Amino acid sequence: AKMGEVLTNSQIGGRRNIVLNPKMAIAQRGTSFTGKTADHYIVDRFTMFVNGAMGTWTTAQSTTVPTGEGFAKSIKMDCTTADASPASSDILSVQQRFEGQDLQQLKKGTSSAEKLTASFYVRSNKTGTYIAELEDRDNTRYVSQSYTISSADTWEKKTVTFPADTSGALNNDNGESLRLNFWLGGGSNFTSGTLGTTWHTTSANRAVGQVNLADSTSNEWYVTGLQLEVGSQATPFEHRS
Repeated sequence: AKMGEVLTNSQIGGRRNIVLNPKMAIAQRGTSFTGKTADHYIVDRFTMFVNGAMGTWTTAQSTTVPTGEGFAKSIKMDCTTADASPASSDILSVQQRFEGQDLQQLKKGTSSAEKLTASFYVRSNKTGTYIAELEDRDNTRYVSQSYTISSADTWEKKTVTFPADTSGALNNDNGESLRLNFWLGGGSNFTSGTLGTTWHTTSANRAVGQVNLADSTSNEWYVTGLQLEVGSQATPFEHRS
């Protein structure tokens, strides 16, 4: 390995994680919200995003966490009213939004554009295919990667790498430029194509294969330890105060 990779993997690289509040530890406006059917705060910097209607949810900062990883809190999404048949334009996701001025190191829209790798711990009773997506809000471009929840009610660590994008520079300002979306359900407008694992502009390719977490009131989904970093390799989670 190159010297830089060795040093970074030893955790002395510092401030690699682009995600804010990645341990879900900060929840300044409350730790549980019931009866939610539209966009809503979960914990600081994380949003439940809804287009249309996809069930009713309790969003919470949970103390259910993977054992021995150094995490005390997670996000919990709990379905309280089901929606087994989403309308074509429906979306349900958990997301974090990023300002363009914090992403210039991605060199997006240039020949030197960087890959991005997301790693995270996830848990659900509902096994199957889930979609993680980067959404370029400045240029209306998307790229998705699937991950599989293999075992019900079991914490699993997942890693997905998104390819570099030599098209579509991100604005260097405090406006929203990028979203990291964890899809939890979507209508046919977003699931009827072929999953777009390279950067694209086709809505139907955004969440192909995604299970519908809203199809039962017994469904829940947890995430914590989220790291998003430049490059094609996931490094150990960066624990910061």
